[in-house]
Amino acid sequence: MTVSMSRVSAADPLAPPPSSPFQERLQRLRSGDFGPVPVILGLVIIAVVFQLANDRFLSPQNIFNLSMQIASTGVIALGIVFVLVIGEIDLSAGAVSGVTAAAMVVLNIMHGWPPLAAILIAVAFGAGIGLLHGMIFTRLGVPSFVLTLGGLMAWQGVQLLILGNQGTINLPYDGLIAALANTTLPAVIGYLVAAGYALFAVLTQRRRARLRAEHGLRQYSQTGPHIRTAVITALILVASYVFSLWQGIPLSLLIFVFLVVIADLVLRGTTFGRKLFAVGGNAEAARRAGINVNAVKVIAFTICSALAAFGGVLAASRLFAVNQASGGSDILLNAIAAAVIGGTSLFGGRGSAYSALLGMLVIGAVSNGMDLLNQTSAVKYVITGMVLVAAVVIDSLSRRGRVASGR
Repeated sequence: MTVSMSRVSAADPLAPPPSSPFQERLQRLRSGDFGPVPVILGLVIIAVVFQLANDRFLSPQNIFNLSMQIASTGVIALGIVFVLVIGEIDLSAGAVSGVTAAAMVVLNIMHGWPPLAAILIAVAFGAGIGLLHGMIFTRLGVPSFVLTLGGLMAWQGVQLLILGNQGTINLPYDGLIAALANTTLPAVIGYLVAAGYALFAVLTQRRRARLRAEHGLRQYSQTGPHIRTAVITALILVASYVFSLWQGIPLSLLIFVFLVVIADLVLRGTTFGRKLFAVGGNAEAARRAGINVNAVKVIAFTICSALAAFGGVLAASRLFAVNQASGGSDILLNAIAAAVIGGTSLFGGRGSAYSALLGMLVIGAVSNGMDLLNQTSAVKYVITGMVLVAAVVIDSLSRRGRVASGR
C-alpha cells in the first residue's frame, strides 16, 4: 500500500514488465523496497514477546486500552505523513494540537459556544496555522525544520496565554467533546464496516480491471487483491469480536481508521495525491511537469496542522480536560516516529496513510507492553528509540536498493 516515486529513473528498459501485482511486489522486495513487511513482522514479534512475558497483553481489555491510547497521536501522525511525503518536516504538530485544543475548551466552557462549533473552530484554527507555516515556507524559503521549530515554541506560548491563570480547564463528562473518545459501539458496527470494506474493495478491483481492459492494458490476476481483501476483512471481523468481549469498539479508533482510509484515497486515488509524491520525489522535475509545487506544499502543511488540531481534540476528549502540558511531552516525537516506523520515508516521495496506523500500533504496543512489565519510562524511550533507528536504517537501505535498481 506504500506509494513511491523515486528521484532517480534508470531502470533497465529491456527488463520485462511484471505480469501480475504479485510479481511486481516480488521485484520490489528484491530491489530493497520492503513496503509494510518489516513493520508487520515487527508487530507480530512484539505481540509474541509481550504475550509470553505477560499473558494479559493480548487480552480484550488490554487491546481495548491500547486502541484508546493510540487514536489521538495517530491522527497527528497521519498529518505528519503528508508533510514527510513532500520531503519536509513539521515540528510544531504537537504544539498545534495543544493550542487548538485550548482554544476549543475556552470557547466551549468559558464562552458557552456549542461543542460542535468549538471543535470546527479548533480545526479551522489548526488549518490556519498550517496555511501560515506553508506560506512562510514557500514565499520566504525558510527551512521547514527551523520554521516549525520556531512554531513549536511560539504556539506553546500562545497556548499558555489562552489558558491564562486557569492552567487546566475540565470538560463535562456527558458532553459531545468528551463523547468522541469515550464512546463505545457494539460489535455489529464492526461487522458492517467489514462487509462495507469487502464490497468496496471488490467493486474497486472490478472497476480497475474494466478500465484497464477499455484502454487495452495488460490484465493482472485478481488473486492477490482478493486475498488481501479477505485478510483485511477477516482482521476487521476478529478485531470487532475481540472488542465485543470487553466494552465494545472505541469510537475514537473508528474515527482514526476512517481518517486513515480517507487519507489513503487522497494519496493514492487523486491527482493531488500524485502531485504530493511527485513533489517529494523530485521537486524540480515536478515543477517542469507543470505542477504548482508551492501550492502543493502549502496544502500539505495545512492538512498536517488541521489533523494535528483534530488529534488535540481527541486527546482533550480522552482526558476530559486541557492543561498547559497538552500537546507536549513525547506526543510530537511519537507522531513523527509512528509515520517513519510505519514506512513513510524521511527523504520524501514515498509513504502511505496506513503507515500512521501501523507505526502507532508498534509504538503503542511497546509502551503498553512495558507498562505491563512495570518498566520505567527510561526503558520505554530506549526501546522506542531503537525501533525508530531500525526503521530509518531499513528506509535508508530500501532507498539505496531502489536507486541501485533504478526504481
